[in-house]
Amino acid sequence: MNHKQVAERILNAVGRDNIQGAAHCATRLRLVLKDTGVIDQEALDNDPDLKGTFEAAGQYQIIVGPGDVNTVYEEFIKLTGISEASTTDLKEIAGSQKKQNPVMALVKLLSDIFVPLIPALVAGGLLMALNNALTAEHLFATKSLVEMFPMWKGFADIVNTMSAAPFTFMPILIGYSATKRFGGNPYLGAVIGMIMVMPGLINGYNVAEAISNHTMTYWDIFGFKVAQAGYQGQVLPVIGVAFILAKLERFFHKYLNDAIDFTFTPLLSVIITGFLTFTIVGPALRFVSNGLTDGLVGLYNTLGALGMLVFGGFYSAIVVTGLHQSFPAIETMLITNYQHSGIGGDFIFPVAACANMAQAGATFAILFVTKNIKTKALAAPAGVSAILGITEPALFGINLKLKYPFFIALGASAIGSLFMGLFHVLAVSLGSAGLIGFISIKAGYNLQFIISIFISFLIAFVITSIYGRRMEAKSITKEKNKQNATTQYQPEKVIIDPVKSDELLAPINGFVIPLSDVSDPVFSKEIMGKGIAIKPKSGELFSPADGEVIIAYETGHAYGIKTKNGGEVLLHIGIDTVSMNGNGFIQNVKVGQKVKAGDLLGSFDKEEIKKSGFDDTVIIVITNSASYNEILPLSENVDIKVGEKILLLN
Repeated sequence: MNHKQVAERILNAVGRDNIQGAAHCATRLRLVLKDTGVIDQEALDNDPDLKGTFEAAGQYQIIVGPGDVNTVYEEFIKLTGISEASTTDLKEIAGSQKKQNPVMALVKLLSDIFVPLIPALVAGGLLMALNNALTAEHLFATKSLVEMFPMWKGFADIVNTMSAAPFTFMPILIGYSATKRFGGNPYLGAVIGMIMVMPGLINGYNVAEAISNHTMTYWDIFGFKVAQAGYQGQVLPVIGVAFILAKLERFFHKYLNDAIDFTFTPLLSVIITGFLTFTIVGPALRFVSNGLTDGLVGLYNTLGALGMLVFGGFYSAIVVTGLHQSFPAIETMLITNYQHSGIGGDFIFPVAACANMAQAGATFAILFVTKNIKTKALAAPAGVSAILGITEPALFGINLKLKYPFFIALGASAIGSLFMGLFHVLAVSLGSAGLIGFISIKAGYNLQFIISIFISFLIAFVITSIYGRRMEAKSITKEKNKQNATTQYQPEKVIIDPVKSDELLAPINGFVIPLSDVSDPVFSKEIMGKGIAIKPKSGELFSPADGEVIIAYETGHAYGIKTKNGGEVLLHIGIDTVSMNGNGFIQNVKVGQKVKAGDLLGSFDKEEIKKSGFDDTVIIVITNSASYNEILPLSENVDIKVGEKILLLN
């Protein structure tokens, strides 16, 4: 790596006048920027020496890698002329910046919670759609398929059972995901979700009826009447109690000692959260949640087709901002209400389908009018993806880059959505918001759905084709300029050092967890490489193999070992513990020192890390993972002691 060139490319991408502060940790360059919207993200994404970027806590973090980030930071400081800063200084700078728009913060929160659940929602939604296709009348004929072919009834019943599961037990899934997002134990979040849908409670869909009919059952708790109400189909109450659970858990972790902490923190967190769920938080947020859903449905019922036109005209723009990530929460409530009562349905899904098909139409038009080979090669798969309901490749790869196809598609989507509103098309399950979305639509409205999405597609295709021919010369010139700019830098050929198979030993006593369970995305998404993590039960870190110390971070929170067989091992103590500036850490080795497996690298104070509010998980990552055919964990979800085998490098 040419560190100076990397620093120059980073500076060009983020903007010299856009930097307010810079620091670094063991793996990444951390920046506080005035405006992240002006970053040349494509340049950073395509840089061969960078491993990725993300935003967290007001900082824009660029992943450079251990051993290189220090030097890149030094060159970056020289180029910018700004003062060196610690990560603590950077947090203060970030904290002094304008806070994130509350609406965007809420959207990001909902996105963080629901994006991991999308596979479960899509699976359940498509199973619902399949059941809908089998049991709905007037879909393929006057009678349903199971009526015409009774041998399919048992199959349809099983599919219906499977499709109901993700939505019936949605609070468990949300409890897990939300608690993890708030920094708590996700399994305790799942427990709270289970408590909220226990069979002994009045089903959440029947709560209003039970109250109005005076059939609601109550617990008598010291003279207080507490309703035995379940939370099936609810979203906000689960998120609210997950937040409380995570805060309580972190509070008890901070003030209880190890043995007491292990035993009583889960108990106290769950029992306190459980009582708050049924007495205060749950009922209050149920009221808010029902009010939001009723308000949206009322707005749709009031504006009808006009509302669909406006919504359709802005939907793809909403996707660009990320606001659409909050829609699954609303759609889940609309669909679960329909599944229970048979009334209403999801009006967001049909609009999304129109928007996706419009973007697909515009993308396919570009495929036929462009002479640029690179654009043409990207347009075909991007258009197919958009037809199937995934528009990001079309949006960011084609339409937004050229601008005019995107705006033409917005207008086409508005017209298609208007027809959706005029035809009163609603979805009764989640699924693919595109060409095959008709199986998610309420029976009897499938043809109207198909007509509407083809209206969106054809309008976008025709107008983009006509206008695109006029713009082609300009777009070709622009593309050539961009290609010339990106070819100015020619990276050196990467040579992968030869390695041998290796076995790594546990560097610390503790409980082994998968790397995917680590709360830092740089590690959990294996951006730095494959590996394993350990929840420590001691405060001494030992070398996992014979080798040489290549990193001994000054704050004592991270070490790098190059094994005698060529493995490059990063040992990182805790998440964001670099901010502790060495407080609670003792370093026992220095760079260049030879070590044997089991030699003490350093020690740390677990209680000090906990008091500082940080996670003390120890991460073991093989930073040259590309040099190996496989990296195999030998232990997972078990207790382990120093010196026991933990990773096999083949």
